[in-house]
Amino acid sequence: QVQLVESGGGLVQAGGSLRLSCAASGIMLRWNPVGWHRQAPGKQRELVARITSGGSTDYADSVKGRFTISRDSARNTVYLQMNSLKPDDTGVYYCNNEAMPHIWGQGTQVTVSS
Repeated sequence: QVQLVESGGGLVQAGGSLRLSCAASGIMLRWNPVGWHRQAPGKQRELVARITSGGSTDYADSVKGRFTISRDSARNTVYLQMNSLKPDDTGVYYCNNEAMPHIWGQGTQVTVSS
């Protein structure tokens, strides 16, 4: 059974940092691209960062230079380091493996106060 578990969210002041984790079971995250998505209140879910099996990364313009996606293959975990957080970064963050696009975790809430 494939399972994705996101963690690391919380309440932080603007300018602060958080590191999110996406731990997987039943699927090897290093074999396919993995993305971090966020869903802000009243908005559609959007892709904010992506890492390919080869380690290439891509970011939404809104987070470029502030967020870093990385992968620890030994732990089968993908991380999202978020620095210089802004109130607009508030939302529920989810990870997703593109080999199984219908599988989502429960998400982790990030709230950035101004």
